Amino acid sequence: MVYITSWDDFVDRSVQLFRADPDSTRYVMKYRHCDGKLVLKVTDNKECLKFKTDQAQDVKKMEKLNNLFFTLMSRGPDADVSEVTGKEQTEARAGKKGRGRKQ
Repeated sequence: MVYITSWDDFVDRSVQLFRADPDSTRYVMKYRHCDGKLVLKVTDNKECLKFKTDQAQDVKKMEKLNNLFFTLMSRGPDADVSEVTGKEQTEARAGKKGRGRKQ
């Protein structure tokens, strides 16, 4: 289990691992408050990919990776993930608040 240092490489290899065997692939996040480190792990019991960070800006990247995996898990491993992004989708829906009438 070696940590992957490049975020883009970690994401690409994680998606490839999931698409190869979606039934046994797991995605785990672990945050250690005492160290201030976030560890992301994707494994299929044969291969293990890990990424470790202590940068607050990487939380946005982790959110995008979560959305990517949610999309792959809900739509299937052959889903098009090119339109999957982090916060932009939730902001687009935020404008449709409430169901009451306009005044």
